[in-house]
Amino acid sequence: MLQAFANAFRTPDLRNKILFSLGIIVIFRIGSAIPIPNVNVQQVDYCRAMASGGQAGFASMLNMFSGGALLRLAIFALGVMPYITASIIIQLMTVVIPRLERLRKEGGHGQEQITQYTRYLTILLAIMQSTAYVTLAVNDQLIPGCTGLVYSSNLFPVIVMILTMTAGTSLVMWMGELITEKGVGNGMSVLIFTSVAAQFPNGLTSVRQSRPGQEGWVVMGLVVLVGLAVMAAVVFIEQGQRRVRVQYAKKMIGGKLRGGTSTYIPIKVNQAGVIPVIFASSMLYLPVMFSTFNPNSKAAQWLGRYFGTMSHPVYVITYFLLIILFAYFYVSITFNTEEIADNMKKYGGFIPGIRAGRPTERYLSFVLSRLTAPGSLYLALIALIPSIAFILFQANQNFPFGGTSLLIIVGVGLDTIKQIESKLQQHNYEGFLR
Repeated sequence: MLQAFANAFRTPDLRNKILFSLGIIVIFRIGSAIPIPNVNVQQVDYCRAMASGGQAGFASMLNMFSGGALLRLAIFALGVMPYITASIIIQLMTVVIPRLERLRKEGGHGQEQITQYTRYLTILLAIMQSTAYVTLAVNDQLIPGCTGLVYSSNLFPVIVMILTMTAGTSLVMWMGELITEKGVGNGMSVLIFTSVAAQFPNGLTSVRQSRPGQEGWVVMGLVVLVGLAVMAAVVFIEQGQRRVRVQYAKKMIGGKLRGGTSTYIPIKVNQAGVIPVIFASSMLYLPVMFSTFNPNSKAAQWLGRYFGTMSHPVYVITYFLLIILFAYFYVSITFNTEEIADNMKKYGGFIPGIRAGRPTERYLSFVLSRLTAPGSLYLALIALIPSIAFILFQANQNFPFGGTSLLIIVGVGLDTIKQIESKLQQHNYEGFLR
């Protein structure tokens, strides 16, 4: 593997792409540390140090995706989350809006239009999210128990804060597209990877401080070993797939028999990726947000008691069930068995032993359902790792080996390595994975 890294840097084109991506990452991390105007930096740092980590679900995930910039009220405080949310919404809308469905089928030109719509929606969501979080900061509700996060609550400074955070989101989106175009890997995924990895030192420090003296170091060592073991298991499952064999019939073209090739349809065990975890966390954050804006009502107190912390059994069970539900929902939307069966029939393809058309669709739906069952359970169990860590070690929700962070680290890491490997193979070098 070290030889493969050396070969990558010996290739001028690939070396320039890697260095360009690293330069964008450095700029991204600098912007995640620079606060927006009107922020009391000393008070924010003090409150972050004293915070107990009692936030739930989506708020913790937003802070993780921003590399901790959200609770710093930095320029890149929103990180890539508005773009992720916009991409998910556009992807779901292609199922119900005929125009988007037609654009998706048009190829490159249609994809450019969809990308443009995603950008517009990202800016709109950034304005909404920045307004919400600036309002929480002005009302001393962003970090529980902390006051004085901003110097002035007048209209003009607040508008400047909102515009600065929105502009930061636009810049993050642009940098992600630059990495995709001129660097290595998917730009947004690389920035997410960077944000998640940036939280590891703080997470390990939190684990070490959860126990006094030498015991804290022992616990941290055990957490690292368990985390590496879980990461290896995640790599194994993420690589797992069911290959449905497809045979194409021979056709007479120009007086010669052509075709007759055999291929397969790869169906991953975790076909939905990390999206169900994001959906479930978003749903569970709604009651937390309601209790924050109206804390004195009985409903808010009830919601805060059962959903305000990640260790309550009601929160854990609800989170577990929502992930399974959203996994089935997302897979059913993104993997269109009817469209795949129609395309196979159109081009003369068939699954051996299965008739083309409706029987093929039913067979693919059956296989997909059987794979989604263990895949959704795997996602739910991995996502509950932070809750288990909170119960056992009293670590905060930025626990370094949390389920979402592991899925992102493994997924983005494998995808980036494969892209570098493919470029190395173009230069007849040996890749990373043998």
